[in-house]
Amino acid sequence: MTAEPLSNRPKLALHVPEPPARPGEQADFRKHTLPAPGETPFIAPETAASAMRDHAYGLVRVLGDDHTAQGGWNPSLSPETLRVMLHDMALTRAFDDRMFRAQRQGKTSFYMKCRGEEAVAVAAAHALDDGDMCFPSYRQQGLLIARGHDMTDMMNQIFSNHADRLMGRQLPIMYSVRSKGFFSVSGNLTTQYPQAVGWAMASAARGGHNIAATWCGEGSTAEGDFHSACTFASVYRAPVVLNVVNNQWAISSFSGFAGGDETTFAARGVGYGIASLRVDGNDALAVYAATKWAAERARGNHGPTMIEHFTYRAEGHSTSDDPSAYRSAEEASLWPLGDPIARLRDHLIALGEWDMDAHTAQDKALTEQVRLANKAAEANGVLGDGLTNQPLETMFEGVFEHMPWHLAEQEAQMLAEWKAAGLPVVLAHNAELHP
Repeated sequence: MTAEPLSNRPKLALHVPEPPARPGEQADFRKHTLPAPGETPFIAPETAASAMRDHAYGLVRVLGDDHTAQGGWNPSLSPETLRVMLHDMALTRAFDDRMFRAQRQGKTSFYMKCRGEEAVAVAAAHALDDGDMCFPSYRQQGLLIARGHDMTDMMNQIFSNHADRLMGRQLPIMYSVRSKGFFSVSGNLTTQYPQAVGWAMASAARGGHNIAATWCGEGSTAEGDFHSACTFASVYRAPVVLNVVNNQWAISSFSGFAGGDETTFAARGVGYGIASLRVDGNDALAVYAATKWAAERARGNHGPTMIEHFTYRAEGHSTSDDPSAYRSAEEASLWPLGDPIARLRDHLIALGEWDMDAHTAQDKALTEQVRLANKAAEANGVLGDGLTNQPLETMFEGVFEHMPWHLAEQEAQMLAEWKAAGLPVVLAHNAELHP
């Protein structure tokens, strides 16, 4: 206790984070400290988490302003591998652009682009093994494209047409492709984190060889699932890579509301005893190197790794969002780490392994490839076609391996009422029940 009256003390004040610039103001990124490429030292994957605290506050960078690869994190990839990564990133952007237009044309209800973040997913996909299981958020479509998944199948899901394997039950862009190690995307934030940790623990318990990797946005690190997953990953040294994509904005809330003003997001792993890295998310070589490092650490039974990808969401959160309402219109162009595709392109050109004519030709070819995939998907229908895509009776399918009696009874009642009303019925799953 103190004899000093409380009235003589300053009044308590609540800190409300403020973005660096509002609409109409000059964008300002000077608060961000960006170490030079090669400045953050490379360390062995088996290094104890307690010995690498500084890596959660530094920034792993490989590509310099002169477009050369520098420092100990340089993965020394072959020109052919670099060209394939560039191809996959450019294809992801072409896919995004086409699907954005499709949404604006009313062919689907919703779409989310990953423009400016292509390296986060594509470079990681190349660093992981094909058998490793990915638990993505909703902006990692580059994982599927880099793993060679059929784009028409992805578009079928976006259009919720009759060829949609998910039968129109998932929000567009929430893919599920088991054959490509791509776990079902969830609209509930960060549910994929404990799922990834659990899968990794199961792989270890079985004595397997494959690891798990998961992604969430920086805003989602405020979710309870994130922290539960970190506890289990640390305690059981789960072979998992925990990616936090810090693209500066969680819809219209800037990163400060998730704690970005006080520390880095990689630092969240420090308190859990998890090895943590902060990486230039617009540098495909840095993302590849960090992911490969984390995968090697996991496979060596040295525990999980948290990777913060420091990047920028160049466009709106989704097609339902207008970013000009809450951030400076200049921000995307002034982002100090540039564009990931342009940076990798310029690196290949500096190596003498690429040129602008080849890049232009590739963009043209990829645009045509996406157009043809889109044409094939639209032939299967688009969202506005309604029940001609997914007949009403299909709502009873795909939930149970064997339909329980009460659902069979409800379905029979529904079909009887439809027939009585003279409405068409498509018998989709059980000819014995409905001869």
